[in-house]
Parts: sequence; C-alpha cells; structure tokens
Amino acid sequence: MKLKHFRIINNISAFILVSLTIIARAQTPINNTLIKPISTPTINSPIYQLFPTKNIWTFIKLDSRNGKMWQVQFDLTGENRGEKILNSIPLVTEENEIKGRFTLYPSENIYNFLLLDQIDGNVYQVQWSMEEKNRGVIPIN
Repeated sequence: MKLKHFRIINNISAFILVSLTIIARAQTPINNTLIKPISTPTINSPIYQLFPTKNIWTFIKLDSRNGKMWQVQFDLTGENRGEKILNSIPLVTEENEIKGRFTLYPSENIYNFLLLDQIDGNVYQVQWSMEEKNRGVIPIN
C-alpha cells in the first residue's frame, strides 16, 4: 500500500513540476530582443556616421550633432552615385549641437528609420527613397 501511495505522490509531484515549467515558459516572451540602434553613438562619437539600409546600395549619412541627413547611393558603374538630401534643416539650435546627440534605429520597413534625439527624447520618422517626393523627416511626438 505504501508503495502505491509513493507512486501516486511521485506522479503528482512530477505532473506539478512539468505543469509549472510549462506555465513559466509560457510567460517568457518568444522574441525578447530589443530594437537596438545600428550603431550606439556616445559623446565621443564622430560627427558624421553612415547607417546601412536594407538596400545594399544605400546608406544614410547622419550629422549626429543636429539631425541633418543625406541618402548616400553607390554602385559599380557610377550612374547612381551621389547624395540626396533627407533633411537639410538642423533639428536643434547650433548652441545645442553635441556629437552623438542623434542616432538612427532601423525599422522593419526597408525605407524607414526612426531618428532619436538622445537628449530630449524627440523621435522622427525618416524615409528614404529614389523619388524626391517620397523622402523626408517627420516628427513623431
């Protein structure tokens, strides 16, 4: 009789342990990665930084002091090389410019990034495109 009770208690204990493990695992997010900037600038960052897009021929050049940006294109033949303005207007006054103040975060959309002012928290949607009418920077907050 004692052996039978031991087996029942052992089975119940195993069942509870497995159940708790499953419940605990179900509470863990499947994708718990944070969206991180492509590069993490600091106060010692260079003034200009290049951020890759998901297009192998296109980068975004950022002036990390003031948020000015350009779409940089390159190719093998030279037909599409150059820079196109994304934002020619500084997002802060000259006296508030600090190296590393602005950084870009990628999005799942190939043409969009988020620009973060790491000092005051302002966020901007940055959209690059081969067509001028589809390029620009839009404040989010």
